[in-house]
Amino acid sequence: MTADVVLMDVRMPGLDGVEATRRIVAAHPGGPRILVLTTFDLDEYAFAALRAGASGFLLKDALPEDLLRAIRTVHAGDAVVAPSTTRRLIAHYLQPLPDASSAAPRTDAVSLPRPAGKGTEAIETLTEREREVWIEIARGLTNGEIAAELGISEATVKSHVGSVLAKTGSRDRVALVLLAYERGLTVAG
Repeated sequence: MTADVVLMDVRMPGLDGVEATRRIVAAHPGGPRILVLTTFDLDEYAFAALRAGASGFLLKDALPEDLLRAIRTVHAGDAVVAPSTTRRLIAHYLQPLPDASSAAPRTDAVSLPRPAGKGTEAIETLTEREREVWIEIARGLTNGEIAAELGISEATVKSHVGSVLAKTGSRDRVALVLLAYERGLTVAG
């Protein structure tokens, strides 16, 4: 029996949670989703965990119902980042661009790990609608909100999200958000 979701502590004896996450993701592509928990609300831990392939980052002081909701969200293939961490991550690692209309890749952006062959060429294969959905994901909208915003069904949004994930080689919505900022498709704020 394999786990669907792993709750990972950042600080552990012997092997830290970020490296353990990296190893699990590398050994089991498409395997268990990892939700990193920590008492330390530090940007370095959050970003390292997400870069290692975690689907979520949450503080241990989260309410039980919030933790349960986060586990269910990660299990469903979406991502969770502690609210207190989200804005700081965007502000610190993904500096706003002066012109959001430019889709040219940023040269100073954070590099995200991607499967081989899943770079700019794959992004260029996105349809206009897939690109619109991707930008709404980067704005933090849920599938239902994206459906309302674009005037399409939620099932269609889910289909587009799956296609964008596959074409970009992204593991989850967190990676899509980071990639959208990296490529200059959206800006913070």
